[in-house]
Amino acid sequence: MQIGLHPTRFNWSDGDAHIGRHVAETIRRTEEAGFAGYWPMDHFFQIPIGGRPAEEPMLEGYELLAFAAGITERMQLGLLVTGVTYRHPGLLVKTVTTLDVLSNGRAWLGIGAAWHEREHAGLGVPFPGLAERFERLEETLQIALQMWSGEVSTYQGQHYQLAETLNQPMALRKPHLPIMIGGGGERKTLRLVARFADACNLFVTPELPHKLEVLRAHCDEVGRPYEAIEKTVTLRFPDDLPGNPAVDPVQALEQLAQLAELGIDQAIIVPPEPLLLETLDLFGERIIPAALKIAVRGRAEQPQPQ
Repeated sequence: MQIGLHPTRFNWSDGDAHIGRHVAETIRRTEEAGFAGYWPMDHFFQIPIGGRPAEEPMLEGYELLAFAAGITERMQLGLLVTGVTYRHPGLLVKTVTTLDVLSNGRAWLGIGAAWHEREHAGLGVPFPGLAERFERLEETLQIALQMWSGEVSTYQGQHYQLAETLNQPMALRKPHLPIMIGGGGERKTLRLVARFADACNLFVTPELPHKLEVLRAHCDEVGRPYEAIEKTVTLRFPDDLPGNPAVDPVQALEQLAQLAELGIDQAIIVPPEPLLLETLDLFGERIIPAALKIAVRGRAEQPQPQ
């Protein structure tokens, strides 16, 4: 099983002038520790969970990934996930294609239907109803595949019209950049995963086995192999004592082994906060090497940390 990192906070105590230095240090250490992917949020305001204030520092996602691309060589790079309403589809595809070219083929398009209404209103971004957001999501996926195919023609959708789907340079990934769709909606989101995505991203809840079975059924409906879709989850490890956000390697590997039994290919970790370099080192030394030996669907015995 692979392990990715999902950083969600950039609020170091020494102020905004030092954010760049801290981000660079954590990105480099993340790659050195062996994380398979770097998956920041795509938000413009901090999201309201755990009492976090909206005013807390938040970095624009694709600028952050471009920064990461310049100081890494191996990690996959994607947002978990882009809200479809945030950027016009043609410009979004151009942006993520550029990231793929400049990172030597390491970019993903992570995308979903968007949900955080406050930041839309705050920054003047239209926030249509849920049904329309899903219509826009489907059209965006169609536009992305057309632009990555090399076909230069028009696109005429209900919400988007493109006169010329020109996209040069082309993405380095073939046949196209991998697409991850985030969300567990059973009627719409998982159906779009079956039709368009190379990976899904789900939350770790008691409903996870059911969500996977729903995805399998949608794959059967469209005639697509369920195994063709990479299954990822967002996994939050609880914080320990304030100032001592330790992760228990034994408990972590037990949970990862349980997820592998369900067929999860990658666990994208929300790290304990504050994110310390020592925490990344702990993953690199005791968790990631053992997790890589865990066979998906229980094909190997659970390894123990050394």
